[in-house]
Amino acid sequence: MVETLGKFLPLILLMPACGGDDTISVYSSGSNSGVTLGDSTTNASGDGDAGDGDPGDGDPGDGDDGPGGPKLDVFGGDEEGRTTAGDTAGGGGCKKVDFLFVIDNSGSMLDKQTNLVASFPSFINSISTTLDEAQDYHIMVIDTDAWVHESCPFLCAFPLPGLCVGYECGVTQPEECEDILGAGVTHPKGANASNIDCNFASGKRFMTDQEPNLVGTFHCAARVGTGATTDPEKPMEAMVNAVSGLGPAGACNEGFLRDDAILVVTFITDEDDDLGDGSAGSVQDWRQGLISAKNGDESSIVVLGLFGDGDQPNPVCGSLNNGGAESSPRLRQFIDSWGPRGVFGSICAPDYTPFFQSAVDTIDTTCDTFMPPG
Repeated sequence: MVETLGKFLPLILLMPACGGDDTISVYSSGSNSGVTLGDSTTNASGDGDAGDGDPGDGDPGDGDDGPGGPKLDVFGGDEEGRTTAGDTAGGGGCKKVDFLFVIDNSGSMLDKQTNLVASFPSFINSISTTLDEAQDYHIMVIDTDAWVHESCPFLCAFPLPGLCVGYECGVTQPEECEDILGAGVTHPKGANASNIDCNFASGKRFMTDQEPNLVGTFHCAARVGTGATTDPEKPMEAMVNAVSGLGPAGACNEGFLRDDAILVVTFITDEDDDLGDGSAGSVQDWRQGLISAKNGDESSIVVLGLFGDGDQPNPVCGSLNNGGAESSPRLRQFIDSWGPRGVFGSICAPDYTPFFQSAVDTIDTTCDTFMPPG
């Protein structure tokens, strides 16, 4: 039985999702309207406690341990010499930043997600220090999958240890918004995911600067796991859906995108967004989707991409089958289309910190030249 199942297990794990995807065309709209959803939920224990920070369980914890390191006081306090947004009245420059992280949750992404989580503390600290007048943040994580495994009881019929970790066998309905491509992730589930409710302090599908332990909570959300049912991945379609303000994803993410904030998108994937069976639309459509979401102001957008560098001189990545990443010409075309506001890094780099540090100056320049509407 085990030998037979071993032959078919890859097919089982790649079975089509048990539900549909209600996404709609969003590339040409500038609307950001949505509806307010219900209150946030507590974690699995029902007490709203973020957990104990055990580095092995993806728990946000108290910030004293885990991959995120010690809790960082990046938003509070009255550090000498730091100017806050309230100290300067009027004029140009941004006071707010909306960060969107698009994270591939396919089976080869565990080490990349770990790398991303490890680099986040220094990135957000550098942002807080460098953008001294922009201390109002929204941070949302989305993945590249429109469905969740726990709605598929077929997997739960196999009594193999670890097969159904986090899948909540017997649950027949997904949680609110978790079956929608582009909706903010609040409760990652499945193989190698956090498998707890991250319990955002905002009560919405994104974190804010008011999060008591932003580093730990980001760790929880960004561990989206490796159990995607969609193949190939659709990172660009998820990205556009997330900010469009239209359809189910727009309703789920209500309040995330703000007209008077700059938008910083970071996407991380080890495969190209394939033509024909990947994301809907073209490279230009994806670009226009972001610009429309920002009411036509492309100068308010920064795009950071971590993907394969096999098409570059002296690549870091090997082949995807050897734990590397495939070359991604469409994603490179997308990054390049943003000029100096498009920043590329190799997903195979051993440490993403230098990549994010190099992006801080680009974000700072974009923030300095931003003219809020009105």
